Amino acid sequence: MAEVVIQAEAPESDEEWNRFLLHHPRGHLLQSYQWAQFKSRYGWSPSRVLVREAGRIVAGAQVLFRDVRLASVAYAPKAPVVDFADDALVSILFEGLHRLCRRRRAAFLRIEPDEPDDAGLAERLAAMGFRPGGKVQPRSTLVLHIQGEEEDILAGMKSKTRYNIRLAERKGVTVREGSEEDVSTFYRMSVVTSVRNEFPIHEAGYYLHAYRTFVPSGLARLFIAEYKGEPLAGLMAFTFGPTAWYMYGASSNRHRSCMPNHLLQWHAIRWAKTRGCTEYDFWGIPDEIGHDPSAASQAYERSDGLWGVYRFKEGFGGRLVRYVGAYDYVYSPLPYVLGTRAWPWARALLYRLRRRPMPGTEVDVG
Repeated sequence: MAEVVIQAEAPESDEEWNRFLLHHPRGHLLQSYQWAQFKSRYGWSPSRVLVREAGRIVAGAQVLFRDVRLASVAYAPKAPVVDFADDALVSILFEGLHRLCRRRRAAFLRIEPDEPDDAGLAERLAAMGFRPGGKVQPRSTLVLHIQGEEEDILAGMKSKTRYNIRLAERKGVTVREGSEEDVSTFYRMSVVTSVRNEFPIHEAGYYLHAYRTFVPSGLARLFIAEYKGEPLAGLMAFTFGPTAWYMYGASSNRHRSCMPNHLLQWHAIRWAKTRGCTEYDFWGIPDEIGHDPSAASQAYERSDGLWGVYRFKEGFGGRLVRYVGAYDYVYSPLPYVLGTRAWPWARALLYRLRRRPMPGTEVDVG
């Protein structure tokens, strides 16, 4: 018989939770206990809802809570982790989630299942009282299959991308694994990238804490591309189970004709293969393409948003993936409206007046 367990993050249960994620087809890095530890530095407090059968975890969700004045917000990135085809299991898990959120005085719960875009699932979530929520993690992405030989992976790329990888090698660009001391260099290049592409970035400490949380545990690497000893570009890649993610990238404005980013990306893909990964997720492309693949024809006409990075990413190949997206369950309507609509609008206006790009956030509250 299934049993629902609600627990605060506990070190003795962390490894069991990660083992469950690693063996579940929808387990994700953003549900790992390391991700909860990382986000706890930024005002988030984690709890988990587990469903056990015969003592074994069969479904669950790690929920991040943030206090906002008289209430809190609850966010479950890439969760719940459950077989949505099992109605009974889904029902008991969501019952536990609502119990937890009400106990933590949540104004709303935002879930983000790691499930492909599907009208049937969207209808089920609506029938359960959920409504489409604001964008959090990228809804559309490109995922490259990397299980084959390196020659086969290269053959699947666009000829221009293969050429640029080899051009970088011929020009003498090298890639090395970065140390903690290189995080400051990576951040300086991130600032340059942000200004050049009008792209939001986190503050410097965010990348340092990410390095300290994930690199020692083997779940991430920082790579630096150099030309004659000068850092030109950097990349932070993460792995969990069979998947690697390209989450953070940066480059300077110098020697761009040497194509350091192409060689850097290829180096990260090869590293992911050595980790046993079978897929490499480029982590975000314009959602217009996910919604309508024919929109990709606009790639060389637009430069706003993610269109510039899309042109770079799509050269490596990969299949188009679109997820079902974020959904909210509202417990307190007024705080929900104020937190997800009024405050984000005012915050965005403030940043525009300051002529500064908006920093990345997990949930559009506080």
